Amino acid sequence: MSVLPEPGAADPAHEDLIEQRPDEDEDELDGAGGRMSFLDHLDELRKRLIVAISSVFGGFLIAFAFIRPIFDFIMEPLQEILPEGGQLVYTEPTEAFFLYIKIAALVGLIISMPVVLLQLWRFVAPGLYGHEKKFAIPFVTLSSLFFIGGCLFAHYLLFPIAWRFLASYGNSNEYMTFMPRIQPAFSLYVRLVLACGAVFQMPTLVFFLARVGVVSAGFLLRNTKYAILLIFIFAAVLTPTGDPVTLSLMAAPMVALYALSIGIAWVVAPRRKKDDD
Repeated sequence: MSVLPEPGAADPAHEDLIEQRPDEDEDELDGAGGRMSFLDHLDELRKRLIVAISSVFGGFLIAFAFIRPIFDFIMEPLQEILPEGGQLVYTEPTEAFFLYIKIAALVGLIISMPVVLLQLWRFVAPGLYGHEKKFAIPFVTLSSLFFIGGCLFAHYLLFPIAWRFLASYGNSNEYMTFMPRIQPAFSLYVRLVLACGAVFQMPTLVFFLARVGVVSAGFLLRNTKYAILLIFIFAAVLTPTGDPVTLSLMAAPMVALYALSIGIAWVVAPRRKKDDD
């Protein structure tokens, strides 16, 4: 017959398990995200959204104060493609006014992007380990630089080539004259700029995924052919025009960024292993 331990007595086997249990890692104690309630997460999200929206509105006011040179900077590539004497037209009384508002909103978003990204980082930071929280400055810096780089790529290269390709159909025959409305033309410009800004975040994303051990350079290299296929599918979805020229111009930098991401993952992974050791 087995003898049950007295209520106040400690089980020796249980004590051995307690002694063998490793101490909790300090990084696990730093991650407070698991201890936050659902309402706490909503309150934190509300605070971050207020700061991010306020920064975008502040950027909008700054851009609107200098709207004339900004307008000339954006309209220049559109005007250069038109035939001699051609101009962009608008058919609604409020169309030109709202164009200024949209340009200021776009530039305000680009100006405020570091603040927006910082608020995103601060929202997810409570759920990170202590050694991961120190990447706030690299995350904001790299993301902002790559986003601006993507916007500049769309402005100086992607949009002019796509715009010239689309305009060539009207200029190549005597039956049609290319007289684009300003609203659709600017909508195309905005979609290409924002799409390139988002696509250029790939190296930053791979950097942090490699740091936490989710991906490696070998994994990315082995799956290159699948990645290229997904890149062209993704480029086809992002490309608003659907023409092969714009699609190829969208996919080419994504392939180059994927190659850069492989190099970043290769550099980061050994460093992470050394730090862990």
